[in-house]
Parts: sequence; structure tokens; C-alpha cells
Amino acid sequence: MDREPISVRSGSSEIRLARNAAEIEAAQQLRYRVFYEEMGAVPSPEARRARLDWDRYDAVADHLLVIDHEDDASIVATYRLTRREVAESTGGYYTAGEYDIGQLVATPGTIMELGRSCVEARYRTRTTMKLLWTGIAAYVFRHDIRLMFGCASFHGVDPDRHAVGLSYLHHHHRAPVDLRPRALDALYVNMDRVPPDAIDTRRAFANLPPLIKGYLRLGGWVGEGAVIDRQFNTTDVCVVVRTESVTRKYYRHYARAAGDATAR
Repeated sequence: MDREPISVRSGSSEIRLARNAAEIEAAQQLRYRVFYEEMGAVPSPEARRARLDWDRYDAVADHLLVIDHEDDASIVATYRLTRREVAESTGGYYTAGEYDIGQLVATPGTIMELGRSCVEARYRTRTTMKLLWTGIAAYVFRHDIRLMFGCASFHGVDPDRHAVGLSYLHHHHRAPVDLRPRALDALYVNMDRVPPDAIDTRRAFANLPPLIKGYLRLGGWVGEGAVIDRQFNTTDVCVVVRTESVTRKYYRHYARAAGDATAR
């Protein structure tokens, strides 16, 4: 697990990697509150007793945190980052439980899985999301990451509720064939549910979940097929992003911060 210091301040908020087990546990508590108490995920008996969202990948991943120093240094947002070298030495990728990611894993260079993104309700602002992406960009620079991927979700397990959004992604944002993950056969849900000429593309994009919109704005794509995750009460798509778009968008912001005393 990487523990090199990445820290950027914006007002009272700081983004950096978790430094110890207590901070990782605080991130897991935040995930529990958002995923289970707010979004309707179904906890295991162990998770319910501990009030933690956790799995075996947490012990080896890096955990990116947004910390509000005006609110008792509380953790208000988190993202889980898993690099190739860590995943391949400790049991693989979470995404592989839903998608065939063989083509992604075969990509030369360093790749990274993004996951378990969540933000405390009152911090779901453009400022927090920019800070999260600045932290991810800093991590990308540090480790020379070429490709990022992970699952992103629509809320709920009825794909017909999201027919327009899923179809819009299918028709307009599928990854190139050589980088296109595919939902595992046993889990595959067809995303092509509405004809392309019946979709108002501007409205469809506007109604996408914010995280998926963020990936698309960075030039990201989606894979083939969706997956219903009944435990987390979500309809998942697999997102793929080449990091050139991340570094171009956030390079100036991070470069300025890296010259300040608050970035180290």
C-alpha cells in the first residue's frame, strides 16, 4: 500500500491519502453511511454490527480522502485507488467480479482501478468533486498511470428506469473495441434499450449520475453491458479513462498547488 505524501489544500479542505488504519476505518464508516443508510444497500450482518463498508481490497488499496479541517477534521469524501502492481500481487480487481477486463489488464504500463467513491451529502458540491479529481491527478502523476477504470452506478436495480441513460451511453460513449470491458455473461444486462433517434442527447447527459458525467467530461467511455448489483442497490456500468485527459485538465491546478507549502 502506497503511503507517499500527496496533499492539496483548498480553503478548509485538504485532499490526501489515508495515513493509518484509523483513517481507513473512518472512510469505511462514511461509505457505510452513504451506501447503506442513504442509498439502500443491503449490509451483511458483520457490516451492520460494525457499521462499516469493507471488503478484502481495502487492506491493499490506497484511500484518497477529503478532510474538512473546520469540521473537527472529519472525512467527508473518499475514493479507493488500486494500482496494477498491488492488484496483481494480492488477488486482482473488484471490477473483475462484474466485467471481463482482460483487455484493460493487457494494456502496457501502469493501470489503476477506481472505486468506492462517495461524498457526505452536504459536501456534494462542484468544489469537492474538483478537489477529488485534483487528488486523483496528483496520484496519476506520481505513479505514471496510463489508464483508469472502475464501476460507476445508477441508483436502483430496475434498468428500465434508466433506459434513456443506459442507451445514451451505449450509443454515444462505448469504449474502443480494444479497450471495451464486457459484462460477464451471467450478469449481462443489455444497455441498448432506446433507439438513438429517440434520445434527446443533451437531456440524457444532464440526467446522468454526477460521477458518470465527470468521467465522460474527462473523455471517458463505458463498456458493453450493465450489471445489476442487488447488494448495493445499483445498476452498474464499467467506465474507462485514458489519463491524458485527466492530466491535461488538472495539470495547472496541481502544478500551482505543488509549489505551495500546503502541497507536499
